[in-house]
Amino acid sequence: MFCTRIEAQAPAPSGLSLPTQDRVQTRGWWPTKGAANLADFVGTSECAKCHEREAIAQRGTPMAQAAAPAATSEILEAHSHLSAQRGPYSYELLNDGTAVKFSVTDGTNSLSATVAWAFGLGHKGQTYIYKRDGDFYESRLSFYKTLQRLDLTTGHTGSGPEDLKIAMGRWLDPVEARRCFGCHTTGSTTVNQFDTSHATPGVTCEACHGPGASHVAAMKRGEIDAGRRAILNPRRLNPVDSVDFCGACHRTWADVILEGTTGVMNVRFQPYRLEDSKCWRRGDARLTCIACHNPHEPLVLDTAAYDQKCLACHKTTAEQKTVAGDKAQASHPGARCPISTRNCASCHMPQVEVPSVHSPFADHRIRIVRGN
Repeated sequence: MFCTRIEAQAPAPSGLSLPTQDRVQTRGWWPTKGAANLADFVGTSECAKCHEREAIAQRGTPMAQAAAPAATSEILEAHSHLSAQRGPYSYELLNDGTAVKFSVTDGTNSLSATVAWAFGLGHKGQTYIYKRDGDFYESRLSFYKTLQRLDLTTGHTGSGPEDLKIAMGRWLDPVEARRCFGCHTTGSTTVNQFDTSHATPGVTCEACHGPGASHVAAMKRGEIDAGRRAILNPRRLNPVDSVDFCGACHRTWADVILEGTTGVMNVRFQPYRLEDSKCWRRGDARLTCIACHNPHEPLVLDTAAYDQKCLACHKTTAEQKTVAGDKAQASHPGARCPISTRNCASCHMPQVEVPSVHSPFADHRIRIVRGN
């Protein structure tokens, strides 16, 4: 695994990244906002009537599979019985085909609950959400793909729990629960009321584009311009807003600073790392999430597939002169890498292991990486 230095905090990027808590207070649609009426949502099947290719492809994305009812989780269907031992506590996760039970025992007493939701596709891991006395809890143990077993959930302390209740999971206060479901499901909060009974699993069309009822009605009436105004097209956002838009769930630069997440853990927050890139700080408007990733298609994992994205901006000296005249120099920030023009991301966006997640993340702080 590539060893690289991860900065604790960096100075503010060019442009003005805003905290998501401020973004959702503004007019118009924003991911996790939760102000729309339930009746305003039409569902992916309605979107697919006109946008069939995008709707079908999007179903295969990690976003679309960010959550599932626990009993239908592919991970739990393939691993119907999981167990683990941590200190004095024995854990069991059992899927009997109709319900998933999560339990813990200290050898004398035991505690169990029915798991309601599985969060995460399982590409890296999957965490389980259960309910007790009307409140949501996050399981203390999660499934990790590289381990193929249960281990401590990221964010939980490794110190020994005081009792069975704490050993089983962490209480999610109402604000945190709403935020978690806002990023893993669609429509869990409507009219600013959090209610998972009508949530659609995963991030679907309307989680990003906003409720579609007005858009659909206008388009059916042939009012094309009105229909386009009734739905959000994130592609039209300016660069800072665009990256913050994705950051509503993946963390904006401002979100990370407010949370105080430092060190290797913030590699998980791609918008934050991207806005710390040298090109972003020079105001390069081409450097946004959607410049490299199509949110309607599954994530491309082949490093070489991104080379043309890099080379579309990083020109040879001769190509730069064609555009900029004789002032272009090889040291210009847009200069093409003198070492290689293949697998660019393997050097400039190295894979960084996040220990508690047991998996590497591509570091989106694009730069010349210097090891420790």
